[in-house]
Amino acid sequence: MAESTRPDGADSPAILLAPTALGLGIAAAAGLFPWLTLGLTPVMLVAGALAFTFGLTGIHYALRGIGRLWMAATGAVLGALGFIWPVVLFTGYLWPGPRLL
Repeated sequence: MAESTRPDGADSPAILLAPTALGLGIAAAAGLFPWLTLGLTPVMLVAGALAFTFGLTGIHYALRGIGRLWMAATGAVLGALGFIWPVVLFTGYLWPGPRLL
C-alpha cells in the first residue's frame, strides 16, 4: 500500500451538516410567502427546527475546518426564521393583546 488509508476531515459525515441545514432552511423559509404560510406551517416548524440545529452544529464543525461556514450560517438563519414565523403569527391570533378601541 503506497497511500495512507487514514480518514481525514473531508471524510467526516460532518461535511454534510451545512448543505442539509441550507436545504431544510430553504424549505422552512418558503412558507414566509403569505400564500404558502398556512399550507406549509408543519413543514416550517419541523424543517426550521432541524435546519437551526444542523446549522449550529455545522458552524461548530466549520470553525474547526470541516464543512462550509456560510452554508451552515445561512441554513441556521433561514431555519430560525422559518420556525419563528408561524409561532409569532399564530400566537398573535390565539392571544391578542389589549384592544385600543
